[in-house]
Amino acid sequence: MRILVVEDEPKLAGLLQTYLEAAGYEARCTGDGLAVMPLIEDWPPDLVLLDLMLPGRDGLELCRDIRARTSIPVIMVTARTEEIDRLLGLELGADDYICKPYSPREVVARVKAVLRRSAADPAPAQAREVGGLDIDEGAWSARLDGVALDLTPVEFRLLVLLASQPGRIFSRDQVLDGLYDDRRVVTDRAVDSHVKNLRRKLAAVRPDEELIRSVYGVGYRLDLGGSAHASP
Repeated sequence: MRILVVEDEPKLAGLLQTYLEAAGYEARCTGDGLAVMPLIEDWPPDLVLLDLMLPGRDGLELCRDIRARTSIPVIMVTARTEEIDRLLGLELGADDYICKPYSPREVVARVKAVLRRSAADPAPAQAREVGGLDIDEGAWSARLDGVALDLTPVEFRLLVLLASQPGRIFSRDQVLDGLYDDRRVVTDRAVDSHVKNLRRKLAAVRPDEELIRSVYGVGYRLDLGGSAHASP
C-alpha cells in the first residue's frame, strides 16, 4: 500500500519513509505544500501523513482539499496541541492526528490502525432506509429526503452507528468505539464536535427537526420516523 509523507523536515521525512518501508509500505515524501495535490493525482496513495505546518500551502487547507476530492485517509501531524479538536473536527475530516515529538514506531502503528479501519468492510455491506434517511454502506453514501449528504468518512461512520438502531441512546464510549480503534485519538470535545457538525448537515435538509438528540449525562440518539429496512 502507498503512503504519502508530507513533511518539510528532510531528516524526519526520510526516517518515516524508512520505517514505513520496513513495515511493508511503499512510501514517497514531499515537503512542499504546493506539490501535494499534483502528487496525489499522479501517484494515488492509500493514506496521507500530513504535517500541519508546510511551505506553500498549510496542512489544514490541504486536508480540506483532499477531503473534498477523495476519501483517502488523512493523518494530521502537529506540534500545536491547541489545533487537535480542529484537526479531528468533521469540517476537516481528518481520520487521526499525531503530536510531535513522536516515535516513528507510533506513526507506523497509527497508519496500520487507520488503514485497517478504512478497509473494514461490513459483512455484508448494507443499504438501509429509515424515516427518509437512505444509507448505502457499500457506496459510502447517504441521502436525507432524497438530498445527498456531503459527509466526511468520520461523519458517515457516526451516522451509520446512530442509524443502526434509531431511538437507541449511544453513550460517548460507544460512539468512540464505533468511530476509532484507538481511544487516544479523540477527546470528549471532539466527539461533541462530530455530533454538532453532523446535526448541522442534517438540519440543512430538515431545519425544523432536531434529528440527533443529546440525552444529558447519557449520550446521543437519532430520532427518525418509520422503520429501518436493510438489504444486502
